[in-house]
Formats: sequence, C-alpha cells, structure tokens
Amino acid sequence: MSLETRVMDEMKAAMKAKDTVALESLRAIKSALLLAKTDKGGGAALSEADEISLVQRLVKQRRESAAIFTQQGRDDLAGPELAQVAVLERFLPAQLSEDEIEKAVAAIIARLGASGMQDMGKVMGEAAKELAGAADGKAISAVVRRLLQ
Repeated sequence: MSLETRVMDEMKAAMKAKDTVALESLRAIKSALLLAKTDKGGGAALSEADEISLVQRLVKQRRESAAIFTQQGRDDLAGPELAQVAVLERFLPAQLSEDEIEKAVAAIIARLGASGMQDMGKVMGEAAKELAGAADGKAISAVVRRLLQ
C-alpha cells in the first residue's frame, strides 16, 4: 500500500474520530506528497525511499520547532509539535537503536578502511545510503564521529 493511500485512509479515520492533531499531521504529509509529485513534473509516482525521506523531513521540522519553542519557554506550542511528530513517525520504518547503528557503522568503517576523521565524509556517505530511513542523520553522524576519533 502506497504512502498516499495509507495517509488518505488515516485521514478518514481521523476525521471520524475528530482527532485534530492527527488530521493536521496527515494533511501535512498529503500536501508534501502533492508538492513532491508536481516538482518532479507530470505527477510521477514517488519511490518508497522518496516517501520516507519526505516524512523524515516533516518529523525533523517539527522536532526543531518544538526545540525552539521549548527554549523560548513556550511549552504550550511545543506540545502540539511533538504530538504531530508521534503521528508522523507511524509512517516511518522502525528506527535502529544506537547499538545497531554502531554495528552498521563499524562494518562500513572496516569495509572502507577508514582510519580517522579525514575519512568521515566517505563513511557518512556510505552510512547515509545504507541506513536511509532506518536512522536519523544526526545519530549516524554522532556514531561515525565517535568511532573515527
């Protein structure tokens, strides 16, 4: 089932349940999907990787907004953003734990023969490809940095 179909089904359920937070989050996904399709030209279908990347971008935006609101002491605005993150994360594959990321990155470092921080770009490029959708870029970067030092 495509992401668009899942979103539409969830939107119907959210409307019936009068769940405004879920509805707002789902509308954001639907809007981003529509924009991505029109950007590619002619309504071309998005690949699963593109769909995951799109939802990850929405999650990242909301987390950053929540962090800014929290720094400014506006917990009343941070709460809804974090609630939307919870809804959006249902459309992402299961995220890897820190240990799983570390094992994958260690294997990549061994495979590439990376020896220090000068190889971080190569390792990050390979890790980003392999772990796309399964781990956050910040988490991958932190593990790569720690293992290369």
